[in-house]
Amino acid sequence: MFGATALRTLSFPVAAAVTSSAALRTADGRAARADKITDDIPPPTYTTVPNMIGGDVKIAELLHLRDLGFASKNVPNTEYFFGGKDAGFSKSSTGQKYSKMIGENDCVLVDIVQTDSSSKPDAGGPKNMTAYHRSGPREYLHFQPKKVRAAIVNCGGLCPGLNDVVHHLVGTLTHNYDVEKIYGIRGGYYGFGTNKNGPPLELTTDMVKDIHQMGGSFLGSGRGGYDEERIVEFLKKEKINQVYVIGGDGTHRGIYKLSQACANRGLNIAVAGVPKTIDNDIALIDRSFGFQSSVQAAQDAITTAETEARGNMPNGIGLVKLMGRSSGYIAAYSTLAHGSVDLCLVPEVPMCIDGPLSCLEHLENIVEQKGYAVAVVAEGAGEELLGENAEVDAGGNKKLPQIGEFMKTKIAEHFKSKGKEATVKYIDPSYMIRSVPANADDSYYCSLLGQGAVHAAMAGYTGFSIGLVNNHTVLLPIPALVAKSPRTMNKHGRTWERVLAVTHQPDVHTAGSSKPAKKATPAPASSSWFGFGAKK
Repeated sequence: MFGATALRTLSFPVAAAVTSSAALRTADGRAARADKITDDIPPPTYTTVPNMIGGDVKIAELLHLRDLGFASKNVPNTEYFFGGKDAGFSKSSTGQKYSKMIGENDCVLVDIVQTDSSSKPDAGGPKNMTAYHRSGPREYLHFQPKKVRAAIVNCGGLCPGLNDVVHHLVGTLTHNYDVEKIYGIRGGYYGFGTNKNGPPLELTTDMVKDIHQMGGSFLGSGRGGYDEERIVEFLKKEKINQVYVIGGDGTHRGIYKLSQACANRGLNIAVAGVPKTIDNDIALIDRSFGFQSSVQAAQDAITTAETEARGNMPNGIGLVKLMGRSSGYIAAYSTLAHGSVDLCLVPEVPMCIDGPLSCLEHLENIVEQKGYAVAVVAEGAGEELLGENAEVDAGGNKKLPQIGEFMKTKIAEHFKSKGKEATVKYIDPSYMIRSVPANADDSYYCSLLGQGAVHAAMAGYTGFSIGLVNNHTVLLPIPALVAKSPRTMNKHGRTWERVLAVTHQPDVHTAGSSKPAKKATPAPASSSWFGFGAKK
């Protein structure tokens, strides 16, 4: 038994364990007790599972300017110190210390979770043994740092952390590499070669020292405006040899095209991407920067909706619409983080408003039980009911039907049809959740992205992006990133499973499934001192 085993293992004579409070306040008393406890805790034990992982690792290839025919300067990034106070460290020409230089084959595995099926004889051996190059400083640089002229541009919509990324790009280019000049391009791709949004800014660390504490975009962002000829001409005119573009999957398609256009014209220019999306729908990476800040900002709207629902009688219902045009990550994670939401509607799962699986019936039942209810709906939910809009914005994104107003009307109609009154309070925080400053976690993430992008471009990589994979910063080939973007939330996955466990709403997707339940796999025998799976 778990409890009995644990108690027996951890127990020891009371006389030996309990000392006077005076003794506990002395070093000898504490040491004596620590020794006694250590003696009674056994060493950890392990269960060996054979053939779980093995074989070759395939590292996703990145474009390098030298492979495109451009001679590398092969500038040593550091000097290594063997003695003295700096022993063991590499130091750059500007004095920056590096504790580790990234090797050519340093990589991060994509699939780190192995299951029983991975080791079955008929499974064909381990699968998905792919990996991405680690981000970080390289031993040799493609560019002579003091001759680097860089450009930084934001594209698409706003997102918490845009200013943080710019702050760290400028800081790393300046402090680590002492580059010649850094341009801040205004208002997206239009800022290259036009005065539509004002002339470029010459960025310095003093100019950007505080921008990461603000929301929005210091440089301004913008949709559309990709004109290859105009952009390339601007780069040639200003002698720019590094371009950093912050944007979503559509922007990244443009980044890759730009990297190819520069190479085809014989221009030795590194073009780097930093993935940005408020909806967290860029594939391959763990999450997008700014996503967690937006989820945090959404909590205020949900709390307000709950307060309104509680206080407005009879049958108060708080309805919150959150961003998420094709993926419901913000709605789902905001629901899980808040813990008091009774209904969550996302684009990935069909919305049912009639019959026994009706979300309206569910809300009615919740109100009957506790007197009020809270619902969260993603802006892209319900297109199967409302129909798709053919109109698109400047960035090519289709305009969405008004799901929030639709749900407010349908809730009121449903209650009225039952002879009941409902007080529905509709809250649409919309852009408020994306215009906040980045929280601490996102700010830290942005620092990794900004630094990593600069290190990679300096080493000569181009047509790449950067992000977290399995909590490690890696370099991503843009063709691989855009091939699976935009991603959607897995409606069979554990995130949605957790949402259903919190809201208790009908599982529309799997209702009526006739598939038999999977037979549980017996737990392996274990020698663990906790007694898990021990043979009886």
